[in-house]
Amino acid sequence: MAERKPFAGGVALVTGGAGGLGRAISARLIQRGMHCLLVDIDPQALDRAVQALGPLAMAHVADLTDPTARQLLVQQVQARWGRLDLLVNNAGMVGTTPFEQRGQDSIRNELELNLMAPLLLTHSLLPLLQCTGNGRVVSIVSLGGMFPLPESTVYSASKFGLRGAMLCLGLDGARLGVRFSIVNPSATETPMLMREAIHGGNKLQFMDPPQMPDEVALQVMRCLDQPCLERFVRPAESWTVRLAMLLPNCLVRALPLFQRRAEQGHQRYLDSLVARGLVRQEEGVWVCVADARR
Repeated sequence: MAERKPFAGGVALVTGGAGGLGRAISARLIQRGMHCLLVDIDPQALDRAVQALGPLAMAHVADLTDPTARQLLVQQVQARWGRLDLLVNNAGMVGTTPFEQRGQDSIRNELELNLMAPLLLTHSLLPLLQCTGNGRVVSIVSLGGMFPLPESTVYSASKFGLRGAMLCLGLDGARLGVRFSIVNPSATETPMLMREAIHGGNKLQFMDPPQMPDEVALQVMRCLDQPCLERFVRPAESWTVRLAMLLPNCLVRALPLFQRRAEQGHQRYLDSLVARGLVRQEEGVWVCVADARR
């Protein structure tokens, strides 16, 4: 049997490219000689990311919830390369305000970015992915797309939906001529997670130490070299989640049992952020000093 060649070269588009996870994925792709178009809403963080990644990295500032911005992005890819080898749907957000206190615009924006934007961008870029003969779409979903947690109503809704949609597309990949894969990280150390840690995010995600962005990036590379529908960064967590979801009625009793461990894990993580100078208190208010988002 012939040895499978690594997926390398060509053009990749990475959404949320200015954040810790987007940068880690882009760095791995650039190591393979791929031109990476990093897309993000934050121009300053995007400039820093592109400068750090080198000449194969390019920046495109866009609000992916804006239909006009998505159209302009697709037009740029078409005009510059006329093809796209890889789309990484990575951009995402999570609100930490309790559900009943959130405004409806806030709920709508989170759903738009986490669910609608990747679906619509994938749809718009599909012709450019198809013309390569080996186009790929890798979507960063989350264990939150399989396992519900209190205080994560909107995030889970968006990730459950994204996972379902991308699995459907993956099953239809042969007809579409594009391979689709999902990577499901758990809590990953990015500025987005740091903000959750200091602004009231769900503490249950801190029961175990967060994984690093490059661990997630490596799973993206595995999706490219050994295509499959879905991968997990920590396989043990995937089996725990699947087992729990066999008996969802038990979650009401089980989750409180983990609360103490979650509180302790959250405090350890917060202490580590302070010790590393990644967060600090200013006049009694926690501030994240990291310079990028997920």
